[in-house]
Formats: sequence, C-alpha cells, structure tokens
Amino acid sequence: MANVFSGGGRELDLSNGGTEVFVAVLMLAVSDLASETWDFRFAALLTLQDQNVMGRGAVGFHLEEVDWGAGEAERARAKDFVLRATALAASGHRWNELGYHPPRVHAYLEWFRIMVERFRPQTDGGPYRHFPGPDEAAMASCTRHRVLSGLPYWEGCLLCHRPR
Repeated sequence: MANVFSGGGRELDLSNGGTEVFVAVLMLAVSDLASETWDFRFAALLTLQDQNVMGRGAVGFHLEEVDWGAGEAERARAKDFVLRATALAASGHRWNELGYHPPRVHAYLEWFRIMVERFRPQTDGGPYRHFPGPDEAAMASCTRHRVLSGLPYWEGCLLCHRPR
C-alpha cells in the first residue's frame, strides 16, 4: 500500500515507512514554527497522517483540499509557512530525536517543496473536507517530545505512537 500527497498536478507517492519519516520530520519543523491559527490547522492535518493511529497505507492529502486562506495575502502567508517548514525539516532540524537517520527523506522533502511552490491555491472556496477547521487546530503539545499532537482526539504525538 502507498500513501499519496499531491498538488499542482504532481504526486508524492510514499511507502508506509517513507510516509512515517516524511511526516515526522515535517511535524518536528511545523511544531517549532507554528505561530498563527492556520499553522496549527496545518499541524492538525499532519497529525492525521499518523499511520499508527489512522492505519497504514490510509493517509495522504491533496493540496487542493487545504484551505489556504480567503485573500491573496493569507494564501501567500500559508504557502510561505509550509515552504519554511519544509526547508527547516530538510536542514535536519531535530532529526537526532528520531533515533535513526532518515536517508531518503531529503528527496521526499524536495519533491514536496516543488509541489507546494508550483501549486496555485484556488480562490473559490474549494472542497476543504479534509482540512481541519480552526476549532480542530493542533494546539496541544506533547510534553515529552515537544511536538504538536492530536489532542483531544487521541493521546500523545506521532513520536509517542511509533512502534518500539
């Protein structure tokens, strides 16, 4: 089974293991950069990619289903946040906390960066069915790992849920 992240006519098709590391390094960066409501909503979207909770091979999202904002300034700020988080993740930010070195994640993050850069958010209030609303934003942080978590929906963060 594979997990697909797509946008702007491109796809990032990842194995379960690839998805786990991609989401983990991105979540470490997002957790440290999040400051606005939209950022915490994006973090909540990432918590929904935790295969140990949602099921292996059952995650992924389309950039077209993300509520990028109402106006051009909001959309630009949201897109900039995702690009900054992706760049921070690619820099190796907090990777030492994973307990392993993720060898292929640079390629995944680069492909995702290109997807986000080339993606043009819709302005018509598209189908945001799978993007968490403001009241579903990931505002809680796992005290053990300092990562935004899926509380109140489930205990712990994606690092807590990893198989040992």
